[in-house]
Amino acid sequence: MSCDWATPKHGLAIIKKKMIEKHIPYIERAGKQGVQILCMQEIFYGPYFCAEQDDKWYETAEQVPGPTTRLMQKLAKKHKMVIVVPLYETPSTGTYYNTAVVIDADGKILGKYRKNHIPHCAPGFWEKFYFKPGNLGYPAFETRYAKVGVYICYDRHFPDGARILGLNGAEIVFNPSATVAGLSEYLWKLEQPAHCVANQYFIGAINRVGTEKPWNIGEFYGQSYFCDPRGQMLAVGPRNRDALVTASLDFDQILEVRKVWQFFRDRRPETYQELVQQLP
Repeated sequence: MSCDWATPKHGLAIIKKKMIEKHIPYIERAGKQGVQILCMQEIFYGPYFCAEQDDKWYETAEQVPGPTTRLMQKLAKKHKMVIVVPLYETPSTGTYYNTAVVIDADGKILGKYRKNHIPHCAPGFWEKFYFKPGNLGYPAFETRYAKVGVYICYDRHFPDGARILGLNGAEIVFNPSATVAGLSEYLWKLEQPAHCVANQYFIGAINRVGTEKPWNIGEFYGQSYFCDPRGQMLAVGPRNRDALVTASLDFDQILEVRKVWQFFRDRRPETYQELVQQLP
């Protein structure tokens, strides 16, 4: 989804309101199409403000539950649809997380995932200015339709958490993102299909589209997609326009694949101690 209201003339409340309003017709359409699980892009209700370091953006953070999650709870209950809501969370004064809230099909909040890996690098990913690293681990949420995990944007470059999500029973992992063209675009369809194969689950990868003023750190290249446990793409969205990307997933395929590829049986965790040791 593109954000067209990030210019200085627009106040933060207006930007947030317009982005939420822009998403609602897509959520309603998903409900009418019978979508059972829906996920939006990283911090869906605004621009990717981490392109600059300005404390004004702290004002867009919310508590959970809060006004945005309450709205999404109503929509989830209305459409009997699980909704994954990526937002900017402030659980207490001066504390901020990049969070995704998982709402079940009855409107109940099941829990949340907080982004664990926080980048701080050019051309404009200054996230350590805005977010603490997550402290809730890698939960998999038992929803009405499937066991759902979340791994936010930059997290996807780290296979360790992706594996833990599999060990925790995730059947589908959503990766809400805000990522621009460059090396990342090549990796976009490489890393996460590899996670699908290694961990034998489905992935739904979500990205923004367009460029966002005034920063213009690059083009958000869209191409949101679903991938199955064999690493095969099931649906790929457009590169340069807003879209609702859907796919029919057969969760029985997970067992079919695991009967053949016994990766979880053949793991050797007792040999992996070096993975959790601090480098000198």
